[in-house]
Amino acid sequence: MWRSFGAHFCALIVAGAVVLPFAPGTPRAQTPSLEGLVAAVVHIKTFIDPEGRTTQNLGREREGSGIVIDSSGLVLTIGYLMVEAHSAEVVTHDGHSVSANVVGYDHETGFGLLRAVGPLNVRPMPMGKSADLKADDPVLIASFGGADMVGAARVVARREFAGSWEYLLEDAIFTAPPHPRWSGAALINREGKLVGIGSLVVGDASGKSDGTPGNMFVPIDRLPPILADLMADGRVQRPARPWLGLTIEPLGGVLMVARVIPQSPAEKAGVQRGDVVLGVAGVKAKGLADFYRKVWALGSAGTTVPVDVMQNSAKRRIDIPSMSRYDHLKLKSTF
Repeated sequence: MWRSFGAHFCALIVAGAVVLPFAPGTPRAQTPSLEGLVAAVVHIKTFIDPEGRTTQNLGREREGSGIVIDSSGLVLTIGYLMVEAHSAEVVTHDGHSVSANVVGYDHETGFGLLRAVGPLNVRPMPMGKSADLKADDPVLIASFGGADMVGAARVVARREFAGSWEYLLEDAIFTAPPHPRWSGAALINREGKLVGIGSLVVGDASGKSDGTPGNMFVPIDRLPPILADLMADGRVQRPARPWLGLTIEPLGGVLMVARVIPQSPAEKAGVQRGDVVLGVAGVKAKGLADFYRKVWALGSAGTTVPVDVMQNSAKRRIDIPSMSRYDHLKLKSTF
């Protein structure tokens, strides 16, 4: 059970701050309960547009965790839980259920925002500074389910993460051991503040190929610069990056096309599952992150991207007229 860290970490919460070690002589009556600390972590359920582009991989009904971050009922979660949703529900730790509206989604960070339409009656979780986290720092990971779903972990790495879905996070937070309900979970620092949002479970959290399983979190520092745009417009007001519609997996030292998204620019241009991505415009890609940077360096969405591939044992250049991923998704019913 995740609450088994008990005496090691739970009892170290003093006057709203998690301190190591426990302050000698502090009356236990002044120590807030663990339940109080994580009450802002809620259960979210989302119901996706039946015609949504993401339903094939992520399903039409999704659930995970979210964190109440202000007194108006604004809930922060990981975006894949709510993208293309037409309705949503927030359930508090005591079983109180409230409908929620979709507020916004940002593909570059991975954040998603919902807002409860009625009072949640929970204290928002304060945001900390993820930039202050470093390797070996102790943290808590909290998902919906109350104190029983809180676990102790440590930061094992701060490093770049390249996702197969045309996603790059330059300063991801990796923790171990892994939490069983990572989607949208809260990463909480020693001061009891929110420093990250759970995104993935990974098999190599340390990045040293030592087989350390863990979780990847999106740093909370990525939220403040985009929060106003998300709340006002549902997305960030910046030029969209060129999106191709490829799922690419590094395998055996090569970049293999694992999936071509139906009706995407890549599919229309002739990229096929099993193609090996070599580079962009004659320049070899040194890895997945390098490939993304080369694509994005060409300009904003709409730019034609000359992708070099190995297809059917022959080298081929495929010119892909890119688009904005937001234009591909079914977002009109939400934003």
